[in-house]
Amino acid sequence: MKSTSLSLIAGTVALAAVTGFAALTAPGDGGTTEAKAPTRLPVERSSLLCPAPGLSDLAETTYTSFTPAGGGGEAGTAELKQATSTAADDTTHEDGSKGKKDKAKADSGKPVVSLKEPGKPATAEASGAAAPALVGTATGRLAPGWTTQQTTTVEAGGARGVLGVSCTGPDTNFWFPAASTAKSREDYVHLTNPDDTAAVADIELYGPDGTLKSDVGEGITVPARSSVPVLISTLTSEVAEDVTVHVTTRTGRVGAVIRTADEETGSDWLAASADPTGTLVLPGIPADATSVRLVAFAPGDDDADLKVKLLGKNSAISPLGNEDLHVKSRMTAGVDLKDITRGEAGSLLLTPAQGGKGTPVVAALRVVRGKGDGQEVGYIPATGPVGAQATAADNRATGSTLSLAAPGATATVKVTASAGSGGGEQTVKTYTVNGGTTLAVTPPVPSGLKGSYALTVQTQSGGPVHAARTLALPQNGIQMFTVQTLPNDGGTVEVPAVQQDLSLLDD
Repeated sequence: MKSTSLSLIAGTVALAAVTGFAALTAPGDGGTTEAKAPTRLPVERSSLLCPAPGLSDLAETTYTSFTPAGGGGEAGTAELKQATSTAADDTTHEDGSKGKKDKAKADSGKPVVSLKEPGKPATAEASGAAAPALVGTATGRLAPGWTTQQTTTVEAGGARGVLGVSCTGPDTNFWFPAASTAKSREDYVHLTNPDDTAAVADIELYGPDGTLKSDVGEGITVPARSSVPVLISTLTSEVAEDVTVHVTTRTGRVGAVIRTADEETGSDWLAASADPTGTLVLPGIPADATSVRLVAFAPGDDDADLKVKLLGKNSAISPLGNEDLHVKSRMTAGVDLKDITRGEAGSLLLTPAQGGKGTPVVAALRVVRGKGDGQEVGYIPATGPVGAQATAADNRATGSTLSLAAPGATATVKVTASAGSGGGEQTVKTYTVNGGTTLAVTPPVPSGLKGSYALTVQTQSGGPVHAARTLALPQNGIQMFTVQTLPNDGGTVEVPAVQQDLSLLDD
């Protein structure tokens, strides 16, 4: 038999072992093969990356790790360990220092937070500016839907606020509208490499007039299992209020997220927008938002003309004076929507002005609550639908608001409040979201709650549904808050059916 035939047999057997759907039947022995439809199976391995939260000595950080109950499979682990914090010698770090001072060795052997079972959150805490980035992996029955929330509170100073972020999976391409190089802002791109080999990343910046010139945004090395913060304003001499940041990798993969800080409105994390598409949903604008700014970017060769609608409590409306938005190719467009919600929570829907698929765009909202010295900022990137399931970790006994937006058909969703990290029993509630509206609710709280808990949203019928969770933790008269969107958790993967044809092995 030829070596090619041997290779084909080996490949067929391996594929059959992986999928479990192929029936080995030699030609001519009377056996038959039957093609089966693809099925969805739980993932067996997940990765998460949390950026270094250190902002000041006053920073208090809580990690909440969670996997929804209900998944089967083998026992596994879900652990987040310290990454090495590092930076190039000419990089300005978040404490104002430069160079090697920021380098530190990680205690990578001991998990910072370890999840033991599905359905019950595990938590950990860190204090001060030295807390490192985390790199984590979940396996077995702890992998499907594994979610970790990092929440940092800084009571005073230029970095004050509640900074929340859902730790991200590694990837090779990220879009961040709503960043800035304005004098009042300090925005850092945090790049975290989960792998055992170095990654090389490029950072491109786009302002209102196009590309911002930069000589140092290319070829940024992120060492193995390490994290690098890069101050955006050091990458260009051009000043722009609205900047779109594009992170790509030449080699390897990274987790990327932007930490923003403003002298007047405080700090929060800016997560990546959903991939460029013609229709975008930005859910969860708080009812008491005093300022909402929309930032959009068209990465292709064509301009984008968009219809802007607010999905409110009862209907979809076009904001007076901002019904349309023109986004020039490779230029960042920003528009001030002011207090668009007028006392009712809502979501923003962007659709092609001429119908059809439209020109792909990315977008994010910069949202401010409070006035004067009591202001606080949060960000809402465009996000994909909940789909089968999505989860927001780190909910407290009070302060959470769940926003559910149905841009098309009416939908029914099931919301499960998990057991608490320190005790309590899960609670389930079902909601109906009318088409073209946003339903903002105080989510269910587990009975006998001790500690924090997770919210898992599952689409039951209709839809699609886009969701976001607002966590409000006011302190000292400041309306501190953070918003996390809830895209599908990717807990299952479609596995194609396999139908073998051993006739290919005939000489």
